[in-house]
Amino acid sequence: MLKIEAIIQPAKLDIVKEALIEAGIEGITILEARGHGRQKGHTEFYRGREYTVDLLPKVKLEIIVADALKDKVVQAILGAARTGHIGDGKIFISRVEDAIRIRNDERGESAI
Repeated sequence: MLKIEAIIQPAKLDIVKEALIEAGIEGITILEARGHGRQKGHTEFYRGREYTVDLLPKVKLEIIVADALKDKVVQAILGAARTGHIGDGKIFISRVEDAIRIRNDERGESAI
């Protein structure tokens, strides 16, 4: 099993969710996040004063999938989230040792 974490722009959330549903993904966790990468934020003016916004709003998706679905999920996220501009986000993939469904103690892939 794999855990796929994606950091994306909030405006792309609905499109990415639709792409994941089309790819057959049923379970997803969505978190609001703040951060920055290379773009390092931007400056804005408020009431005539300049200030720096260095932590930009982002959305973090967490998806646990069977190994065989990795490429399908990654391509769905890439296709839906990419604008070609800085700040599109990142995808991280890591191994999951086990999964346990609390309701009935199912384990492994049957728990996801």
